[in-house]
Formats: sequence, C-alpha cells, structure tokens
Amino acid sequence: MHNSGISIWFFIGVLLTIYGAMVLGYGIFELVTGHTANVILANLHAPVWWGAILLALGLFYGLRFRPGRNG
Repeated sequence: MHNSGISIWFFIGVLLTIYGAMVLGYGIFELVTGHTANVILANLHAPVWWGAILLALGLFYGLRFRPGRNG
C-alpha cells in the first residue's frame, strides 16, 4: 500500500491532546477554587483524571504517528 500523507491517528492524537488539556485545566480550576459540579461523586475529581488520561493518550498518538517519522 502506498504510504503518503499524514496518518489519521496523528490528527486524533492532536484532538485528544487539546481536549485533554482543556478538561484537565477545568479540573485543576475546580480543585483550586473549590467550585465543583453538583454531581454525586464530585469528590473523585473526574475532570482531573479524564483530562490526564486524554492528554496522555493524545501525546502518545501525536508522537507515535507524527509526520516525518519512519515506521
């Protein structure tokens, strides 16, 4: 198969990185200000966890499938 262009996984990695940074930023804002969403399990700080997971996955995909990388 002809391997030209940029992999779709690179763009998915970029999007996950952006969304992860936004969600993590909001989660940290919640922790610092003490204003949490009115949900049952607010003490688990889900935005911090999910933001960190999205950011890590986005960085993994973005670096693994970056343009110009052979393999």
